[in-house]
Parts: sequence; C-alpha cells; structure tokens
Amino acid sequence: MATVDPVLTRRSAIARWVSIGKRVGYGLYLLAIVVFGVGYAVGYTTTMTTVIIVSLSVGSVILAPAIVYGYGVKAAEREERRAAAR
Repeated sequence: MATVDPVLTRRSAIARWVSIGKRVGYGLYLLAIVVFGVGYAVGYTTTMTTVIIVSLSVGSVILAPAIVYGYGVKAAEREERRAAAR
C-alpha cells in the first residue's frame, strides 16, 4: 500500500491556495485598472474612487503573501528535484 507524504500533501494545498490568491489579487488589480480607465474617460465619482482604492488595497493584501508562498513552493520543489538527482 502506498503511503501519502504529509509534506507533499501540505505543499500541494499551499500551491492551490497560492493559485487562488494570485487569481483574486491580479483580478482585483485588473478591476482597479478598468475602473480607473472608465473614470478617466467619463469622470470620477466617489464610488469609482472607493472601488479603485479598495481593490488595490485588498489585492495587495491577498497578492503579496501568495507571491511569497508561491516562491517557497517552487524552491521546495526545485530542491527536492536536485536531491533526487544526486
């Protein structure tokens, strides 16, 4: 019977959350850019300004850890491949 490595399971879960975090973070950045463009074209409202500020702020809070953890997962996988090649 094959055993499940808890480290690989946890790394896989983190990679899944990283992927979701990046999609949400970059999506919020895209929303901010689109609303900024619309505001530039037709004139800014208080609502547009609020959407831009909130989407940039929340996008940054979500995206920053997702990027850092993503690099961690990639580094762990790279190190594991190097160790297996030795």
